[in-house]
Amino acid sequence: MRPEEREELARLLPSPGEPVLSSDRHDLLKDHLMLELTPDVLKPAPDGPEPAPAAERPKRAARRRFALIAVPVATAVVVAAAVLGFGGSGTPATDQEAVDLLNRIATVAAAREPVAARDDQYVYVRTQGSVTVTDKDVRHFREKRWTAVDGKREGLARITFLNGVKKGPRDPLQGMTKGTSDMRLGVDPNVITLREVEALPTDPDVLLRKIYSDTGGEGRPGQALERIGEMLDQATLVPEAGAALYRAAARIPGVSVVEKAKDHAGRSGIGLSFEERGERHVWVFDEESLTYLGSDRSALLATGVVDRIGETPGS
Repeated sequence: MRPEEREELARLLPSPGEPVLSSDRHDLLKDHLMLELTPDVLKPAPDGPEPAPAAERPKRAARRRFALIAVPVATAVVVAAAVLGFGGSGTPATDQEAVDLLNRIATVAAAREPVAARDDQYVYVRTQGSVTVTDKDVRHFREKRWTAVDGKREGLARITFLNGVKKGPRDPLQGMTKGTSDMRLGVDPNVITLREVEALPTDPDVLLRKIYSDTGGEGRPGQALERIGEMLDQATLVPEAGAALYRAAARIPGVSVVEKAKDHAGRSGIGLSFEERGERHVWVFDEESLTYLGSDRSALLATGVVDRIGETPGS
């Protein structure tokens, strides 16, 4: 994390005794918080199974825009390196193995049962990741997030840092020390809601045209894939939309298969890798069920729909 980023983040963190941020300050804070992520293992969240340990931590953190709030929110390293193919013109190559895998994943996704949701309910997403301050200061966290199904009401992010140096005058990230704090999620028209995911075109060609329109055209395939990745957490609740997103991704060049990949929680699976802004992104799927596990930057541990903030599916 660069010094100017630490200073900006320190400015945005709440003062002691004020654990709840205003909506606008929260959005800014979370964008900064999720900029630096590493694949270090986290302890299991209390309401879910223990994930496998991550294999290793890279020397530098990768940047990520966690788009559903931007918490991002929210996030292991690839064990077998996948090299993106580029033609002589600089255009990413189409990998038929990746195309076939994405279409298989789409078929499996389409067969799952959709999750019904009312406008007055909340989407619950549980993830885990870490923030790298320096090579010797990596702060691990779990996050539970509740966002309004229709996007018209405030939500909440409950972030638990599992470690962190003691608070002191020289620590610019005092708000990231060990413990749990709540942050309000303000109503934001730029945040993707479950209703918007449900409304996505199910024709992959139509959907792809929309994605390219939203991300600057076919000249930025990595940006289009990044946009798709921003919607995958909530798309696990909407099978038709999820299937369409994977089929649209199959039409975007520059995706490669990673035979042995790990998500941020260290769970092994098969990966799909692409590059955007000079950085590698990997989506990870269970090798047998092809269930979406998250990415090398954010492990998706649970999703669901609940009646109230603070509830978890099945509680």
